[in-house]
Amino acid sequence: MITEEERNPETILIVDDDPEIREILRILLRRNGFIVKEAADAKEALLKLGSCIALIILDVMMPGQSGVELCKELRKTTMVPILFLSAKTRDVDKAQGLLCGGDDYLIKPFSSVELISRVKALLRRYLVYQTHKNPHELHEICVGELCANLDTGEVSVSGQNIVLTSIEYQILQLLLRNRKKVFSAREIYEYVWQEPFLPLSNNTIMVHVKNLRKKLGEASEDSQYIHTAWGKGYYIE
Repeated sequence: MITEEERNPETILIVDDDPEIREILRILLRRNGFIVKEAADAKEALLKLGSCIALIILDVMMPGQSGVELCKELRKTTMVPILFLSAKTRDVDKAQGLLCGGDDYLIKPFSSVELISRVKALLRRYLVYQTHKNPHELHEICVGELCANLDTGEVSVSGQNIVLTSIEYQILQLLLRNRKKVFSAREIYEYVWQEPFLPLSNNTIMVHVKNLRKKLGEASEDSQYIHTAWGKGYYIE
């Protein structure tokens, strides 16, 4: 018998210790056609995580294991998009969420319109990322020891596979497909997020590029695949 999750792959896992927040999110998401699963803490979230989950909405401050700690653990086994929810408004808090593997960061209180738009954007990008993983006529772009298969979505450095989030992969493939072209933070943001560029978006790009550079450097001493054109943007030679 086909389950509801199999009929609709857009199943979202809400992880928040506040039952009122979970209820608000559940109502908003179901109203927009999503299937919802809920967890009150990190332990329960790990038990409910499965192949049907397409996105995780994760509270930062939870008793026991925090959202940031849970995100780090989740990134060992899954690359599904993670949207952080937090009352913390400082740039350093947002950067921490993105550095640990989060894809986006939404500050409480939030509007229903903004939440749903963020969710749909993350799912849209993840669907593109997953589509690239489907076997087809394979072709690669290689720069030194860095190779990216643009059909399967697989990335390797010195023969070692590198696990990227969907956003990191899209930034990398944009730069690889357009080698030597300098892309500004605005151009990268509007290409990947498909949303208007805002002043704080520059910090978002910086964090994701930093994460990407770190991952590419973990398997090789050459960490200079992505270059910075100071005051202009980023490029790959």
